Amino acid sequence: MSTDHEVTDWATDFDLGDERYMSAPYGIWDDLRQRCPVAHTDRRGGAFMPTRYDDIVAVAYDVDHFSSREVGVRPTPEGSQPLVSPPITSDPPFHGEARRLLLPHFSPQAVAKMEPITQSITRELLDALDGRSQADAAVEYSQRIPVRVIAHLLGVPASDEDIFTGWALRILQDVGDDPDTARRDATKEVLAYFVDQVAQRRMEPTNDLVSELLAARMGDAPLTEKHLLGSCFLLLLAGVDTTWSAIGSSLEHLGRHAHDRDRLVADPSLVPVAVEELLRAYAPVTMARVASQDTEVAGCPVKAGERVLLNFPAANRDPAHFDRPEEVIIDREHNRHLAFGVGVHRCLGSNLARMEMRVALTNWLARFPNYTLDPDRPLEWGGEQSRGPRSIPVLLH
Repeated sequence: MSTDHEVTDWATDFDLGDERYMSAPYGIWDDLRQRCPVAHTDRRGGAFMPTRYDDIVAVAYDVDHFSSREVGVRPTPEGSQPLVSPPITSDPPFHGEARRLLLPHFSPQAVAKMEPITQSITRELLDALDGRSQADAAVEYSQRIPVRVIAHLLGVPASDEDIFTGWALRILQDVGDDPDTARRDATKEVLAYFVDQVAQRRMEPTNDLVSELLAARMGDAPLTEKHLLGSCFLLLLAGVDTTWSAIGSSLEHLGRHAHDRDRLVADPSLVPVAVEELLRAYAPVTMARVASQDTEVAGCPVKAGERVLLNFPAANRDPAHFDRPEEVIIDREHNRHLAFGVGVHRCLGSNLARMEMRVALTNWLARFPNYTLDPDRPLEWGGEQSRGPRSIPVLLH
């Protein structure tokens, strides 16, 4: 939650941490798209934010004018160095080499091998809810699935699940009275954790991604310690909050819209197509770029060093690219959404996220086909970098 003054004009003073934005940004995007398609704010060091699909795509592809050295929607706190997390914080040509090291681990074939463990995780979580009349579909389900999947992939103890969740919350959301300090401290804790994990693999390699990265080489040299730790940090954080936000948003929608829920219950074969539409409608992630030289976005001058936020969720609601964008059409046929970004930095974990969403929704609906949102308990949204429901009180009919 933002502690700054209240926003009165989103075109000149937007705030992604405003509770109104986190809970319902759709009208804000519609207004900006028509009135001022490239918004600006002076908050937190300042940033520009295009809201039209074509403008966002143009910036994402323009690696000559926009750098990915800082991708956080909040700038690095003063006195701190930006975290190096290849490949997401790197630019071509280094970016391509760093990305190629990870791609095989997120291919369709590799993800297919992860599906049995994902099935097992979801069923174990659902078993714990059996016999209950109420639950929190975010805290007790959607938030737990990606954490356990990523822990399995990295080969770190599943018993550290709550620690990983805490780090994600402190790094990607405002926590406590001093969120910048909380974010900085949590980042140090994650890196220290992986220093220990890497040391263990050096002594005794195992069959997991940390060991694979330790054995990897770029050119003729092994990965530097900074590269190795930064990639582990990225895999843990990028694979957790983003996916749990997407699963949670989907469960929130289906709990609110019984017609869509009932269609998927009656025909589970629709779930993969519905996943794409739910990703379009509730895409969680906004990323940042830094202008590497003076340039412009849709005619708006941007100086070197200024930040531009790639609002992929707003792009997905652009009527110039989507028919009836404000509606969730779970069997939408033409759906070139940007939930996973676009360009060289398009999310390399998209196959894994899609599989987790498909498994999570299919198994939830099979177990609780008549669930609804609980009207007597508040639903809470949060997140700036990755927006999604943090609490989804449901009735398990």
